[in-house]
Amino acid sequence: MIKAIARATFISMSQKSTESLESRLWRWGGNLFPAYRRTGARITYVAPDFHEVHIKIPSNWKTRNHMGITWGGGLYSALDPIYGVMLYKILGGQYRVIDRTATIHFKRPGKTTLFARFKLSQFELSGIRKALLTTKKLTRNYEIELVDKQGIVHASCKKELCILPL
Repeated sequence: MIKAIARATFISMSQKSTESLESRLWRWGGNLFPAYRRTGARITYVAPDFHEVHIKIPSNWKTRNHMGITWGGGLYSALDPIYGVMLYKILGGQYRVIDRTATIHFKRPGKTTLFARFKLSQFELSGIRKALLTTKKLTRNYEIELVDKQGIVHASCKKELCILPL
């Protein structure tokens, strides 16, 4: 099994490059997709090459529980599809990307807006492409952190994805 770790941290709006028309349309569609929309999270940025995606989970009446903190299930649901969809978009339709396992570790209550940044490096993607030439099933591990504006980690999620040729 090949492992790769990707960490997500808060990034200010000024540090992002501009979106392409295709990535902007993908962001809009993702935010309108009913299953993702109901998480309360919003995709705020998609890189033109789909190698980076940013999300935010606001703390509001839709996302908070009776104790005033963001629902744990909502936190995971906001993170769940992003790496899989990124890989599918980058690798093309000849591969299926599915979740294999996931764990989430809640480190402190989310009482403010939380952010996550998903990033796939060229090194990671070239390793995936190279491995898929010789194997029928490839697994990759990613770690995503939900942070507040100060960069304090509120939750971390580890996901194992399986990439299969169609």
